[in-house]
Amino acid sequence: MNKNKLAATAAGVLVVLLAGGYWAYDYYAGNHVEVKDVISTASPAGTAGGSTPAPSGGAVAADQINGSWKVLPASEVYFSVTTSKETVNFVVTPVQGAWQLDTSAPAKSTAEGKVEVGKLSSGNGQRDSHVKSEEYLDTAKFPEATFTVKSFGELPKQWKEGEKLPLELPGTLKVKDKTKDVVFKSEAVYEQGKLKLQGSTVVTFDDFGMKNPHAVTLSTQNDLQVQLRLVLEKA
Repeated sequence: MNKNKLAATAAGVLVVLLAGGYWAYDYYAGNHVEVKDVISTASPAGTAGGSTPAPSGGAVAADQINGSWKVLPASEVYFSVTTSKETVNFVVTPVQGAWQLDTSAPAKSTAEGKVEVGKLSSGNGQRDSHVKSEEYLDTAKFPEATFTVKSFGELPKQWKEGEKLPLELPGTLKVKDKTKDVVFKSEAVYEQGKLKLQGSTVVTFDDFGMKNPHAVTLSTQNDLQVQLRLVLEKA
């Protein structure tokens, strides 16, 4: 093989190695989970996923909101961390929980939910195993994360079919054996007999006794965004 062919072959091998290395880096460091909305962003009256909008504007009777609600399997919780590459999302499902609402006496309203953090997924099994390890979530010892709402002080009294309303959920988030008071800034909509909610809050690794993970080629912000995507129906 002459020098030109040898150089061309070497260059080709180098390109393949570089491409493979980038693919591996992209796979292990990149995001593979998209956050799914349950409230359409296309229209205040739209249904999840941008499907045909439900009739909007009609008043919703108080007894349609008041009472017991259960969290449906369509619900998901997301944990998002921003690295020097991009924001990486982890999804946890199913979500279990129940709400008790009373629009005339918000102080009597309650809500709670929990997820099995061992079912967390980022689309990368090796990364997920690392996050579930004793160094971080320690899911073998602490299998659940919970959130308990403290109050519904600003629970809307008037609801309209398909109309998005602001809703804040102050409460206590428990991960591992650590608790943190947080507020999920949210919006909710009553639509075709279901109550849908999207909200988020920000915590840190330190809040739950975890160190901010860093690698030689990757840095990570200390903030973690927790996002709720809930669908409920009357129990």
